[in-house]
Amino acid sequence: MAPFLAVPLALHLIASSNGGVPTLDVRPSCRAAAITEVTTKDAMQSCMADEQNAHDQLDRQWTKFNSMDRASCLGPIMEFEPTYTELLTCLEMATDTRKMPEEP
Repeated sequence: MAPFLAVPLALHLIASSNGGVPTLDVRPSCRAAAITEVTTKDAMQSCMADEQNAHDQLDRQWTKFNSMDRASCLGPIMEFEPTYTELLTCLEMATDTRKMPEEP
């Protein structure tokens, strides 16, 4: 996907999700992670549980995140198999960055 299409796509996703957390299909990402996991039998279930937890946290905090941060975080993750954990991490990093003092 071209970078200039990412933000409009992200804004569309935000608008189409009634202002709430967009619906992401995390199964492909969890499936890929589970395939590479050799020590955990329930890697897929564990991944899906982690994604549900991240979704729930996003759902509780969604309106507290800056709308431009939501759009800029959604754009890049939509270029591949998106996950709620990546979205949450991006939004938390953007929030933390806004809190940092500006350099002189």
